[in-house]
Amino acid sequence: MPSLFGLSADQLAMRETAMDFARGRLAPNALRWDKEKHFPLDVLREAASLGFAAINASEELGGVGLARLDAVVIFEALAMGCPTIAAYLSVHNMCAWMVDRFGSQAQRRDWSPRLATMQAFSSYCLTEPGSGSDAAALRTRAERRGGDYVLHGEKQFISGAGAGGRDHLYIVMARTGGEGPRGVSAFLVEGESPGLTLGAAERKMGWNAQPTHALSFSECRVPASNLLGREGEGFKIAMAGLDGGRLNIGACSLGGGQAALDKALAYMGERKAFGRRLDEFQALQFRLADMATKLEAARALLWRAAAALDAAASEASTLCAMAKRVVTDAGFEVANDALQLHGGYGYLCDYGVEKIVRDLRVHQILEGANEIMQVIVARSLLNDPSSDRRIGDAS
Repeated sequence: MPSLFGLSADQLAMRETAMDFARGRLAPNALRWDKEKHFPLDVLREAASLGFAAINASEELGGVGLARLDAVVIFEALAMGCPTIAAYLSVHNMCAWMVDRFGSQAQRRDWSPRLATMQAFSSYCLTEPGSGSDAAALRTRAERRGGDYVLHGEKQFISGAGAGGRDHLYIVMARTGGEGPRGVSAFLVEGESPGLTLGAAERKMGWNAQPTHALSFSECRVPASNLLGREGEGFKIAMAGLDGGRLNIGACSLGGGQAALDKALAYMGERKAFGRRLDEFQALQFRLADMATKLEAARALLWRAAAALDAAASEASTLCAMAKRVVTDAGFEVANDALQLHGGYGYLCDYGVEKIVRDLRVHQILEGANEIMQVIVARSLLNDPSSDRRIGDAS
């Protein structure tokens, strides 16, 4: 759907490439992957070959070097094929950008090319069983012992965990200092490191085509050279990643909502009741109009926030929080309305609408619950001096 902002010829071409991939490789398999709880590593690597695994990472070591606005256009298109797979790509892109932006030259040389091709998969590890929204209260600790750090603790709700085996990168936030955000550091932890244990796969409402696990660290020894940035910078790094992650998960909600609306339009053009097609009833036409308007308004805010992040504007983080809340709410509401317009058929798995509803529901929780987005926005308005204690669930 066109926007008043418009897109350049290059952006339109990128969107078409992403939509072709979504139509050809994601949509035909999405229901089967959901049913079988299958994580399609081969298809993800195909997406990487198109540049969709390191969209915002620099070109020097395999990234594409695109802007945040480019990324949200791409993720919206991918999510029209399968929100679950698009959402994992969002998480992976966030990790790839964090390594590229904050990593040492050695860390970047080691990981960035593999992340860009998805020879290595990645996961973002901030949330813990006892600290979700108040992420700065995390308890996982990293103690310096000679040339290593030794990690102890647990992480919860880790998307994609275990997929790459040894070729999996976990970006782990752990406490190296005192309480609060300034005592947190970030570490690059390789999959299957001694002392790292993968919990059982979580049983979930949606997102069934990507695995989610808890992680446990017990005497998990990590070389000091795997510290990302400097000691005490981990929370800042984690939050910088979340600004982009919130935009991308919003884009995934937008794509899912658009796909659901398209399904509703097609269904209502065929289904008849009381001798008329459903799309001939004015009340239902108004419902469709409101759904389309809601998505377009959300898209405008999302693109505004992405442009602000690209420009490093002072209000960028606040706009990212606004966009994350508005867009994920809009995507879910439109998908839920599309299910209602399908009537009883919407509740059946064969039509694919109920899957979109299940997949999009979690977007209102992860990357910072939407209530936390309200807290962030309110603090920015009130110039709350405690606003440096930024909060938010992660994926």
